[in-house]
Amino acid sequence: MDWMDQAGVWWLLAAVLLAITELMIPGVFLVFLALAAAITGAITLFFPELSLGGQLIGFAAWSAVTVVIGKRWYRDYPVASSDPMLNDRIARLVGETVTVSQAIEGGVGRVRVGDGEWPAHGPDAPVATRVRVVGGRGGVLEVEPLPALETGV
Repeated sequence: MDWMDQAGVWWLLAAVLLAITELMIPGVFLVFLALAAAITGAITLFFPELSLGGQLIGFAAWSAVTVVIGKRWYRDYPVASSDPMLNDRIARLVGETVTVSQAIEGGVGRVRVGDGEWPAHGPDAPVATRVRVVGGRGGVLEVEPLPALETGV
């Protein structure tokens, strides 16, 4: 009997290819499919009479199981980052002092952040007033006036 005639070997080869693809194009998803393919391959080697339909159903079921386990793993053991707020621009601005560029009237205005401007909500403030970013939502910064000691008044 030739090894390449067994479906389980093909499943194991698919697992290896998926794992290699995961290493070349990291996305932390193909690894779960590679695990499912490896499990399906092992089961198919032990039960060679398993039909193609049964193999595909097994692969789909094991894919779901490995993805659920992986999702739970990453939730319970998050990957530490040297810059956890890398993709959260507003969180990176919290605590920064910015300048009002369009008067905040009725709680709405604009502030200058670096070389750009952001919409802002906060207490009324005239142009050129310095305010502190305290939060934000939906691309709009929440600001508050600086304490008197910080404004130089």
